[in-house]
Amino acid sequence: MNDISKTLTDMTVFERSSLIETVADALEATADAAGDEGDARFVANSLFVANTIRGLSGDLAPGDIKAAEVLLEQGIMLVQQFSNRGRQGVLN
Repeated sequence: MNDISKTLTDMTVFERSSLIETVADALEATADAAGDEGDARFVANSLFVANTIRGLSGDLAPGDIKAAEVLLEQGIMLVQQFSNRGRQGVLN
């Protein structure tokens, strides 16, 4: 855990692919949980972002790195929003 964070540009193809899979898997799990709650919009948004992220493959062109970073950030934020939504009932 003491490793220095890397940018997508600094990552190997394997590391980048692993990150993409992890974020996409988390989004799909979030979509399942949102579906259990009946939130069709959150399901759709999570799956759209997950599928778009999965479309990022292997060796990205230099011009695609920024777009990939934005998509990954959006995916992580969606997962975090869903996670926080469950805690708000506990805090109130």
